[in-house]
Amino acid sequence: MTNSVHEQREALGKRLREIRKDAGLSGRQLAAMAGWHESKVSKLETGDRTPSEADLRAYCAHTGTKDQLADLTATVRNIEAAYLEWRRVLHAGTRRRQERSVSLAEQTKLMRIYEPVLIPGILQTAEYAEAVLRRGVEFYRIPNDVDQGVSKRLERQQVLYRGDHRFHILIAEQSLSTTVGNPEVMTGQLDRLLAVMGIPRMLFGVVPSDAEWLTPATNFVMFDERMVLVEAISAELTITQPREIALYARAFETLAAQSVTGKAARALVAGALDRWRNKPQE
Repeated sequence: MTNSVHEQREALGKRLREIRKDAGLSGRQLAAMAGWHESKVSKLETGDRTPSEADLRAYCAHTGTKDQLADLTATVRNIEAAYLEWRRVLHAGTRRRQERSVSLAEQTKLMRIYEPVLIPGILQTAEYAEAVLRRGVEFYRIPNDVDQGVSKRLERQQVLYRGDHRFHILIAEQSLSTTVGNPEVMTGQLDRLLAVMGIPRMLFGVVPSDAEWLTPATNFVMFDERMVLVEAISAELTITQPREIALYARAFETLAAQSVTGKAARALVAGALDRWRNKPQE
C-alpha cells in the first residue's frame, strides 16, 4: 500500500486502462459510450483525477467487468483515508481516535480482534488504558488528553453488554506478561480479564507462546467484512479491498484455530495473574 494519494491514483488509473484495453476499447470509444468528454478517460487513467463511484460503474458496465466493481470502489474509498499517519490521527490528542473507535464498534455486528502484545482496548481497565495512552502521548509527543482518551475507551466497552454485537477476541500469551504500568496495574487487568471472559456473545482465545508459527500477524481489528484497521508504528492502515480483507480473515481463522478457549484460556490467564500477584512491588 502506498502512502501517496497521487501514487494510488496512478495505480488505479493503470488498472482502469488495462480494463479498457482488455475490452478492446479506445479511450474515445469508452468516453462516447459513457457520455463523457473524451479527455476524461485520459485524466482518470493517468491519475490526474480520482474517479467517482458512478465513473467506476460506467467503466465496468461498458467493459463487461462488473465483477471488479467492488474492488475498484473500495480502492477509491481508500485513496483519501487508507493511510493515516499517527501524527495526523493523534495531532489533537487521544480523544478523537477513541471517539472513532466507539463509533466503529457500535456499527459492527461481528468484531474480531487480534493483539500480540497488549490486552485489547475493549477489555482494558481504566488504569491499564491510562498507562497505554500515556505512553502514546509521550512517544508521539502529542497533546496530553489522557483522561479524555481513557473515558472514551471505557465508553466503547459498553458495546460488550448491549445490542446484538458479537466478539471474537484473540491475544498472544505474551500479552499476559507484557508489563503495562506496574504489577498492581497488571494484577487488576488480568483479574478483570478473568471476569469478562464469560460475557455472552464473546469468544475469547489465547494463542499459547509455544504454538507453531503459521501466519504473519500484527494486531488488527476486523469490522464485519467491510474494513480492517491495522496499527503500525508510523501509521494507521484502513484496509477496504475485499481481497485484502480476505487475507486478514484467513490469518484470523488460522490464529483462532491455534488458540485455546474456555477452561484452557482461563488457566493461562489465571496462571499469569498468580505470577503478577507474587511479583515484588517496586
